[in-house]
Amino acid sequence: MQLQGRATGVARSARVPARARPVLSARRLSPAKAAVTVEFEVTEAVAAAPPAAAPATEPVPAPPPAPVGYGSALVLQGFAWDSWKKGEGNWYGKVQEKIPDIEAAGFTHVWLPPPSRSVSAEGYLPGQLYNLKSKYGNRAQLKELTAALNAAGMIPMGDIVINHRCADNKVDGVYNDFDDDQAEEHGNTKIDWGKWAITGDDPHFRGTGNPDTGDDYGAAPDLDHANPELRTALVEWLAWLKTEIGFKSWRFDYVRGFGAEFITEYVDGSVGRDALNVGEFWTDAKWNGSDLDYNQDESRQKLCDWIKGTGERSCAFDFPTKAVLQEAVKNTQYNRLRDDRGKAAGLLGWWPGKTMTFIENHDTGSTQQHWPFPADYMAAGYAYILTHPGIPCVFWDHLFTWGEELTGVISSLAALRRRAGVVSDSKLEILAADSDMYVARVADSLVIKLGPRGDMGSLVPSEAEGWKFAMSGKDWAVWEKTGNAPAAPEAAPVAEAEVEAAPAAVAEAAAPEPDDAQLGTSCVCWYCLVIKLGPRGDMGSLVPSEAEGWKFAMSGKDWAVWEKTGNAPAAPEAAPVAEAEVEAAPAAVAEAAAPEA
Repeated sequence: MQLQGRATGVARSARVPARARPVLSARRLSPAKAAVTVEFEVTEAVAAAPPAAAPATEPVPAPPPAPVGYGSALVLQGFAWDSWKKGEGNWYGKVQEKIPDIEAAGFTHVWLPPPSRSVSAEGYLPGQLYNLKSKYGNRAQLKELTAALNAAGMIPMGDIVINHRCADNKVDGVYNDFDDDQAEEHGNTKIDWGKWAITGDDPHFRGTGNPDTGDDYGAAPDLDHANPELRTALVEWLAWLKTEIGFKSWRFDYVRGFGAEFITEYVDGSVGRDALNVGEFWTDAKWNGSDLDYNQDESRQKLCDWIKGTGERSCAFDFPTKAVLQEAVKNTQYNRLRDDRGKAAGLLGWWPGKTMTFIENHDTGSTQQHWPFPADYMAAGYAYILTHPGIPCVFWDHLFTWGEELTGVISSLAALRRRAGVVSDSKLEILAADSDMYVARVADSLVIKLGPRGDMGSLVPSEAEGWKFAMSGKDWAVWEKTGNAPAAPEAAPVAEAEVEAAPAAVAEAAAPEPDDAQLGTSCVCWYCLVIKLGPRGDMGSLVPSEAEGWKFAMSGKDWAVWEKTGNAPAAPEAAPVAEAEVEAAPAAVAEAAAPEA
């Protein structure tokens, strides 16, 4: 049987032209896409924000918080672009083998690849929707996987490709006639559609349906979602995927290709409005030549409009945050991460409860590399999305194929997020957003610092206020609020503050603790310097005390140095003990040629 569709690489890469900026022609907007600006309120920032133009429309009151059902969600994309090859006919089995690791890392949802038979091996040119024999495996193997995920308390998320469908037969020389070879088995409305199911203005496939309610997708016939018979059939298929296969939430592919209002019907007729659903609405970032514009309000507005158009049944992937975060780490422009109102610069800053943040996916990275995140800063990228509001989505390759170090970072950050109680709509306070340093406090329980600057000044979290260094890596560090501020001693003399200095080493999730003898040999004091080597973060009483004139100087991977300034704080005359203000070592890797203090 011959199926209509272009070569896989062309079909998907057609979405992303040169410069990896997805420029897609907007032919028309659906009636439900009224312009509505949606924002969340956050505490005003301390430092000045970069220049940015004001939004084109006035904001409306903030939307309600995300439903409790998925406010604390953590999503794993359970495949990459080439996973169908690596699965050797059963990628579902490969994912099932990893369920203990996925569960241990704290993931709540696993996004699985498109399930239907497809012209493209990757699944994004589906034909027979009910035929679940794909390059990833067969129906039985998929059901075994979803059952195992559900049993482990994780939610299988199906990748739903319904903007278009590849036809089976030619009419007048064009593939626009569909078959349904599974009709007797599924028992639902047959989906052996004709030209009536294709939009009437599709430029390639000569459909006779209603005008398209979104953008054209040239690789396959665009489905006429304005047709109630077609929508009924799609709802039946989605409900079947839930009841018969075990899916409980959806990732909707290429949602800019059809009206947002139809998502409402598809969700309500299958998994329900309280499920975590997300749409891929790939907005075009605003550029000034080769430079990303500091103002990405147009992209943010489009995503807010789409979410509102779905009746708030779906979240949206935060492409604006990916754009600004990539440029920030790549060009040392961390001032991009705060807009002119003191909020996060992506969709995250306007509607965090409906925002799904990500660093990479099967299109932007993987073997396609359409719009890759800088590899040297991958851990810093995850430090940002896993400590911030929104719903983070982690890419399969980063968790399982990039090496133990990145796996440890992601797992440890995910655990820290849970421990700190960070959820999708947690409070975000941006304390600094300069070109070389970004500092934010999240949910009053985490502080994150990004950027190469070593001196955080007064923004260093204080142990006296209950803050404790958690972990760090190249150009990033995180502290958590423990609530256990040290108690003042009864005696009059000033106590030495025992503060954990932040090592530059990336904390490993399962790193063994060295014994006391090992720690002793890794710390050497020689009159004017103290150096610490090794991965352990807790130095205990060996942390150099500011009360004795020590000051943090610089750090790198598995090392940190303090210098003796001789300027120990004077003991107060009054009896109460003063709190020692000690600088914690930032995680930035200090350059060898850094100017001396």
